[in-house]
Amino acid sequence: MAALRNLAGEGEELWFLEKTPPPVPPGMTLLRETECVQMTACSITAGANTFHAVPLGEADAEDMLALATLTAPGPFRHGTWRLGGFIGIREEGRLVAMAGERTKPGEFCEVSGVCTHPDFRGRGYAGFLMREVASAILARGETPFLHCYATNHGAIALYRTLGFTPFQSITASVIRRDP
Repeated sequence: MAALRNLAGEGEELWFLEKTPPPVPPGMTLLRETECVQMTACSITAGANTFHAVPLGEADAEDMLALATLTAPGPFRHGTWRLGGFIGIREEGRLVAMAGERTKPGEFCEVSGVCTHPDFRGRGYAGFLMREVASAILARGETPFLHCYATNHGAIALYRTLGFTPFQSITASVIRRDP
């Protein structure tokens, strides 16, 4: 744990998702702890909505970061798109919704970065994008999983309608290196 301080740049946040929060290493400060639910899916329900999703990559990095910064789906940095395939929906050239993949422990693959601009919510974009991402994960023989803030009841309800079920409660701890 003491070596973690050297991994983080000054002012950089590190996120831990653990059943039991780890101790804060020397030279670091706990910024916040939040309860989350971890969910998995063995199958994905069919959806009625179809939208035009586009692959997102390096040319979209600034738009992706801006959308994630606005909506705060969890940790998302400038290079997060490199961790897995991301797709999005654009309206008049503007990125209004996205979802993608992040961590891949073993036969699991995390659905991550799911967010919709507040002006475009309620249209079914998040559900559609999640179906696309999770279905691709299942087609590769992997199991999709995700993390959601326990207080985000709307998102949890959506995830349940897609076929995700709660697996366990975990704590998200955010720490930062002291100057």
